Amino acid sequence: MTVTRKRRSIAGVTPLSHQRAATPRTATLIYDMLREEIISLRRKPMDLLNEKELEAQFGVSRTPIREAILRLADDGLVDIFPQSGTFVSRIPRRALYEAILVRKALEDTIVSIAVDKMTPANTRLLERNLDDLSVSVRDDDVEAFHRIDNEFHQLISDIAAFPGIWTIIQQVKVHSDRYRLLTLPQDGRLARVLDEHSAVVECMRKGDKTGAMQAMGFHLGRLLHEVETAEIWDPNYFIEDAISPLASAAKKENTP
Repeated sequence: MTVTRKRRSIAGVTPLSHQRAATPRTATLIYDMLREEIISLRRKPMDLLNEKELEAQFGVSRTPIREAILRLADDGLVDIFPQSGTFVSRIPRRALYEAILVRKALEDTIVSIAVDKMTPANTRLLERNLDDLSVSVRDDDVEAFHRIDNEFHQLISDIAAFPGIWTIIQQVKVHSDRYRLLTLPQDGRLARVLDEHSAVVECMRKGDKTGAMQAMGFHLGRLLHEVETAEIWDPNYFIEDAISPLASAAKKENTP
């Protein structure tokens, strides 16, 4: 079945005028759009990225399209097969483990720093985020929930005065974001994550550094456990390329 995608202008300019824009900037804008479409699952694993169709969709020449695709390949978001085409990559299970472990290590530390820098204004920002997240749960709006969830974690990095940490986390969590958007629609998942965020904020509000670290560790560690215990891994979506760190640790403990 052929999917017709709406032709998109870039940065508010018409496709024709954009043809004359600087290629590096054009490639970056197209890269950002395609990356967001892949992470949000509007382009699903194994979907074909046809360069001719992308040229027509964005109203640009082949060069910026090709540059954007090469950047996506560097991110592990597309696979390029000579003579066959470019396809949205499946989600490597190894990348899920790596992303979650990196996030947990960084965010456990960041939340402890943020506790020491809490102010009434910061508390209000976090509580407002929880209110927005609660609305998305009520409306069962997965995309809004995911966006506000990310804003919550970014806000904690900002409070800690280490916004660059969130930039690092964003770079490593692309595949875990794809996984989460596949699993967030599960019954009760949104409400459970909201409760976990609320527990983090409550500890931060009280100045409980240990409690905040434990709450954040539980929140992110639970995602690792969910990946470990998932029973169905659709081969059209995932690559089974790793043994989980939980299983590896258990095996090591049981080795004489």
